Amino acid sequence: MELRPLGKTGERLSAVGFGCMGLVGWYGARNDAESRATLLEAIEGGMNHLDTAASYQQGENERFVGSVIRDRRDSVFLATKYGITRSAEGALEIDNRPESIRASCEASLERLGIERIDLFYLHRIDPTVPIEESVGALKELIVAGKIRYAGLSECSVPTLRRACAVHAIAAVQSEYSLWSREPEDGMLAACRELGVGFVAYSPLGRGFLAGNFRTLKDLPADDHRRQVPRFQDGSVEHNGRIAELIREFARQKGCTAAELALAWVLAQGVLTIPGMKTRTHLAENVGTLELTLSRAEQKELSDKIATLTVHGDRHAPAMMKAIDG
Repeated sequence: MELRPLGKTGERLSAVGFGCMGLVGWYGARNDAESRATLLEAIEGGMNHLDTAASYQQGENERFVGSVIRDRRDSVFLATKYGITRSAEGALEIDNRPESIRASCEASLERLGIERIDLFYLHRIDPTVPIEESVGALKELIVAGKIRYAGLSECSVPTLRRACAVHAIAAVQSEYSLWSREPEDGMLAACRELGVGFVAYSPLGRGFLAGNFRTLKDLPADDHRRQVPRFQDGSVEHNGRIAELIREFARQKGCTAAELALAWVLAQGVLTIPGMKTRTHLAENVGTLELTLSRAEQKELSDKIATLTVHGDRHAPAMMKAIDG
């Protein structure tokens, strides 16, 4: 398994990490036996970077991940996140208050069944709380031995700079793929400048760029991807041209669409955490590491996609409003 540095922390993580969100639902029905087998096979194969969050299935994801790694804690670098909550009425809320961060950390430790979290992210940035106060709470948790490193998810460059002035930030996590290129507008450069690791989530466009589905009809009724504007009628047909372009490029390259799309992201020098819940998808994601894209191929692929222009936001409206601008 290829290892890459996490910023200037000294940690070396698997270039392809494990995005755990879909292990116990979210993307259709859950299959605990297959999810467990997939996660165990990944760890045994050297995939040491696992990523979950308190908000995934209201903590059930952390409990599941914790149960799987219980006898393998020393083999994994475990990241979790806090900041996305729900009101009593079910409305999305972002909470970065220091007291909430401290309480959530304790709750995550209990659900995961561990004594210390390796990387604790603010899942989203709360505009009502100064980032200095929130990062101050993360610093306190580090001093207390509750977490090892602090991270930010979907933050802006100014927010990252303010955070780093309070305490070292180990990683920024944001969506990054062939059709979600926002990190290139300053964030990747800022991370390199500040010595912050960059972790790309949804590098396969939630499976769409991998060809796992082509329309909403291919998804289960309880699949949360049905809420994403890019997959709605009026956009999915157009965006299907992007997926087809990737498939055609992959055919010429002699690989799968998933391998190609993930290889492009890896070629940008970042860490990735594609979601997977089957051993088949695990094998395909790991197989990406055998694929090499030249700079000319990277540019040709990205330039072709740029001419098509993706239609639709990458998150549902409420979640888009929660992204730090």
